[in-house]
Amino acid sequence: MSLKHSRIPLGRADALASQVIREAHQAGLPTDDIVPAGGLRRFAPAVEGTLLVAVADDTRRDEVLAGMSRLSIVRAVLGSATSSLRVSTDRGLLEVHVTPPQMAGAALVWHTGTPRHVKWLQTRASARGLTFTGGRLERHRSGLTVPDEETFYRLLDLPYISPELREGEDEIAAAEHDALPSLINALHIRGDLHMHSTWSDGRDSILHMALSARQLGYEYVAITDHSERSWASRKLLAVEIPLQREEIETARSQAPGIDILHGVEVDIMPDGSLDFDDNTLSRFDIVLASLHDAAGDHSARLTERYLRAMRHPLVNIITHPANRSPALSNGYELDFARLFEAAVDSGTAMEIDGAPGHLDMDGRVARDAAAAGVTIVVNSDCHRAEALGRQMSFGIGTARRGWIGPDSVLNTRGIEGIRKFIARKRGRSSR
Repeated sequence: MSLKHSRIPLGRADALASQVIREAHQAGLPTDDIVPAGGLRRFAPAVEGTLLVAVADDTRRDEVLAGMSRLSIVRAVLGSATSSLRVSTDRGLLEVHVTPPQMAGAALVWHTGTPRHVKWLQTRASARGLTFTGGRLERHRSGLTVPDEETFYRLLDLPYISPELREGEDEIAAAEHDALPSLINALHIRGDLHMHSTWSDGRDSILHMALSARQLGYEYVAITDHSERSWASRKLLAVEIPLQREEIETARSQAPGIDILHGVEVDIMPDGSLDFDDNTLSRFDIVLASLHDAAGDHSARLTERYLRAMRHPLVNIITHPANRSPALSNGYELDFARLFEAAVDSGTAMEIDGAPGHLDMDGRVARDAAAAGVTIVVNSDCHRAEALGRQMSFGIGTARRGWIGPDSVLNTRGIEGIRKFIARKRGRSSR
């Protein structure tokens, strides 16, 4: 049984999985654990369906499946098998697989990796006299004990491969040669340099955003509201900037223990100029530049607009470069090789955006950026305080899909490192 339907964005799949897991726990279903799988666990920007693996003893399997079918979020049961269930919900289709604890590791590997990744593992298992099928790893039709994924990969003489890497590309070869990357994780992130407040289209105040970020353990944030000609529903007007600066100063006094940078997300105009003039931009602590419309431009022209923005001495970060919308649009076609070269030459960072509506740069693009020496920043692009952690987790997952390690990421540095990065580019223009 498999999910075959239109793709849905990662954010929607994550919300569905979270609700099902929460309801299952509230209902007291007898599971040891319930874990997201499939594209959701790989942080794919869009997934074919929402998969969950429930760990439960065989004697409780039927009880778990029956309980799942009765959750309030379930609208109809579409199909069932001995150890799985497929249902419809208001947030999309859901498939649940139940596995016993002694086979949980094999089941998670089976249900997480792409078909190509799994096929490679099957070939490797066969060469070692093992059979890997249906979420079970066996030797001579006798099931092995595989309680976790580390054990599974060890039985195949491989190091653990993180879920985000299980795309069926070159991760197996990297594992065989002990060349898997050391990936960034949440503990590496020291601040968030892209978020919005009520001064543009955010829901919460500057102080609320800063205090929520401090609770996450961040050392700094940048408030980066949209400039006045942005396509956002609300924008920061040039005449309002001094008032916003006053509010930031007040928030700094009310939120000790976290640095608040006064930033802006300035739009790149159709001619490549910026929405605010240089005198206005120079008053911000940090400047992010974005494209939010194609303005009828083709790939070469879009790339040129970015290149002009990168060369601007006050632009520190290019955000969500492809401006894509997962499951809806792949975004702009860009000459990323030229953008990466310009980013390195100009001292401009490029963003991996954790907003579910972007998740950009993803996968191979992010990996190529790091290989080119681009300084990467992982941000939440958050518009409400309660989502700061969730969207940063999407950003981190997206970065991990690109094989990104902490050394490539700007906001793994402390606040002085951030200030030096900004000052270095501004200093170039004054020489």
